[in-house]
Amino acid sequence: MINPLASSNLTRRTQKVIIPINLTAAMSTPTPHPRYKLIFTVPHPSLAACKAAVYAVGAGTYPGGKYSRVCFEVPGVGEFVPGEGAVPNIGSVGALERVEEMRVEILCVGRDVMVKAVEALKR
Repeated sequence: MINPLASSNLTRRTQKVIIPINLTAAMSTPTPHPRYKLIFTVPHPSLAACKAAVYAVGAGTYPGGKYSRVCFEVPGVGEFVPGEGAVPNIGSVGALERVEEMRVEILCVGRDVMVKAVEALKR
C-alpha cells in the first residue's frame, strides 16, 4: 500500500509525494472518486517526459474532462549526497550535488489513476 504522506526516491531523477485532498468545494464538477495530488521534483531535461508519462495514464484531468494536462510547476534547486552503495544518475558518491529541478503538482482523480501515475514515473 502506498503511504500518501510519505516521500520516497523513485530514482535520483524524480521524487514523489501523494497527498489525499478534498476539493469538493473548489471543483464545480462533483465526482465520487477520491482525489490525490501527485507531487514530484525532476531535473529540467526530464520534465516533459515525466509529465507526458503521467498525463498518458489520466493524471491532470479534471472530472468531466473539461480540463486536461493540468499541473502547477515551481522551479528550485535540489541537493543530495549519494552514499556508499549508491549508483547515482547525477553526481558521484560522497560529493554534494546541486541540480536545478522543477517541482510539479498534478491532480489524480481516483486511486487507480494515482497508482498508474506513480508507476509511470518509476519507468
